[in-house]
Amino acid sequence: MTEGLHEALRALAADPSRHPLLVALDFDGVLAPLQDDPSASRILPDGVVALDRLMGAGVRLALISGRDLTTLATLAQVPVGTVLIGSHGAERARVLPFGLDRAVAPLTAEQADLLAQASAQLSAVSRGRNGVWVEAKPSAAVVHTRLAQPDIAEQALAQARTVGTRLGVHVIEGKNVVELSVLDADKGTALLALRHDLAVRAVLYAGDDLTDENALVTLGAGDIGVKVGPGGTVAAYRVDDPDAFVAALGVLADALDATP
Repeated sequence: MTEGLHEALRALAADPSRHPLLVALDFDGVLAPLQDDPSASRILPDGVVALDRLMGAGVRLALISGRDLTTLATLAQVPVGTVLIGSHGAERARVLPFGLDRAVAPLTAEQADLLAQASAQLSAVSRGRNGVWVEAKPSAAVVHTRLAQPDIAEQALAQARTVGTRLGVHVIEGKNVVELSVLDADKGTALLALRHDLAVRAVLYAGDDLTDENALVTLGAGDIGVKVGPGGTVAAYRVDDPDAFVAALGVLADALDATP
């Protein structure tokens, strides 16, 4: 399937009717190998090079991640002009030479109260469970269970879902996480808004998580969707890991460089 992806990327580069092109990517598991410690996640060096080359070829670039925007901006080594979308679409910014141009969506008093309740109740869920921890985001609270034993993880995730249902907030599920968000945001809605704002004609989107399916399902006939790693997907193409995907970005960059 990798060779089929490479052929599709070469065809995309050679077709002027599909330009300008947006390359929108999840970060963890796509450009950066998954880590037990999320703070240790780093983009592959060849990924840094590929993104720079794509930006130089006129491609619009975006990262669409479940991470909060501040963390994403710290970890991602992306070219100036890249759009960063964090918290599954609840936060958005463009990378400038000396910082970020943020689009801020402040919480209402009711949303802030709900977020405080969600954070407190998820902290209770994690308490006493080894390998379970809670991440605070500007508009969400997240239970992580990657380091927990399977039975402990299952119990914690189930209780987190129950908290979300009880509070009436948005429940977003991914690999070893349940996120409770007080804003209605998902990667599909974020991608649709971005492609409209940038007026692009085609999109290459790649993701590895359940939450990326919301973005992949929005793609049309002229777009390319890629699943990185195992699991069910609506994407037409699949690669094994971030190394293979970064290599595919290099193929796209080569093809764009060779296009008159």
